[in-house]
Amino acid sequence: MARASDPIQARHAATHIVRILRQHGHVAYFAGGCVRDGLLGLHPTDFDVATDAPPKRVRQIFPRTAEVGAAFGVVLVHVVPQDHGADRNPHAGGLVSVEVATFRSDGPYSDARRPDTVTFSDPQRDAERRDFTINALFLDPLAPDDETAAGLHGGDLGGRIIDFVGGVADLRARILRAVGDPAKRLAEDHLRALRAVRFAARLNFALDPATAAAIARSAADLRGISRERIGEELRRMLAHPARARAVELLETLTLDAPVLDEPALASDRHLIAGLPSNAAVITALAAWATDRARTRSGNPTMWLSDQDIATATARLRAALTLSNDETEELQGTLQGGWSIAQRWSGMRISQRKRTAARSTFGKSMDMLRASDLAIAVRVDGDVARLQADGVGINPPVFVSGDDLIADGMKPGPWFKGILDEVRDTQLEGGVKSKAEAMELARRLGVQP
Repeated sequence: MARASDPIQARHAATHIVRILRQHGHVAYFAGGCVRDGLLGLHPTDFDVATDAPPKRVRQIFPRTAEVGAAFGVVLVHVVPQDHGADRNPHAGGLVSVEVATFRSDGPYSDARRPDTVTFSDPQRDAERRDFTINALFLDPLAPDDETAAGLHGGDLGGRIIDFVGGVADLRARILRAVGDPAKRLAEDHLRALRAVRFAARLNFALDPATAAAIARSAADLRGISRERIGEELRRMLAHPARARAVELLETLTLDAPVLDEPALASDRHLIAGLPSNAAVITALAAWATDRARTRSGNPTMWLSDQDIATATARLRAALTLSNDETEELQGTLQGGWSIAQRWSGMRISQRKRTAARSTFGKSMDMLRASDLAIAVRVDGDVARLQADGVGINPPVFVSGDDLIADGMKPGPWFKGILDEVRDTQLEGGVKSKAEAMELARRLGVQP
């Protein structure tokens, strides 16, 4: 891919690569996702180049390269923007990196992840070994525009489309279809089942029936894929505004079972569908877990109990290889949703402020708004009033443990109780200075 913060610069870098390869007698095109997205008007920022030049030849032609997958015919070419000549972008900065891949055909996939061997080939065989038809398109950016994709251009590409597998027709029909035999494509790399879901959801495409049937038949094969790869694909789905559609497809195709490592289930998806488009990945995961729990229980308004939260968090951590931070965020988001919905009305002021100050409060509120907007509106109003009460939600702490020690108190298990009571009194406006807070601490610090 062409890596640049400026999409125009990325395209110019990739076009420069194509032009130089052509000048040296080689075939070279844009390939894959940049062609697909450009034809759909999605303003691609990543551009891949495919060529008949083998990796050694690419390294000879370009002075700045790095090997990122030489065994698979991929070389990273670093381009100085000023080298682009007529394509130069006046706003260009430093190096732009472009992945240049040699046309290839693949041998057997014994590990269901990557080919055991590759053979450098030609554009047609390269297209035929790719996953989905809409990802197997090439574009000649140096040729005049043609009418192959009339009605699909979004103004980003131009040039001539090279389509060996019917990708343009599927783009026009908004269908995601495997290249060739879908069972064979999935057997080569089982993760393609999740990629199919991600693309179909993101682009709002229908799944070709034969491709969908093959995915459903082979859903159990996904258990052979590493948990890290599964987790990464799911994160990408949940990060996108079309997350609810992705979850629907996962459950319809019974991919939810191997992804989450639990029995397949068609949930109602009420919470995850109601999240804001920019909701965090962990918020979406918490919403999906709650949707599934509600469906299993038959109670559409329930929240997970503390024990259920602990169990769900542990299972999802293992299934998706969540980091420590992600695990804590998930647990806090789930606990916050339950606590706010069930306990807010009975909380004292300090408890409300402590709850609102948590890092996961906003994520829990996103879930609450999707679950019960009336409660969420009341909580939002309360929080606004607390923020404006002259004390604030989370003012600097007046007294710390070090302050108590400096004042002559002997450290012990009662320190936490003292500090908590002083902090609660501060949050409720009962003490307004460090001196007042220390005086309260001294009164509380009489040891039993």
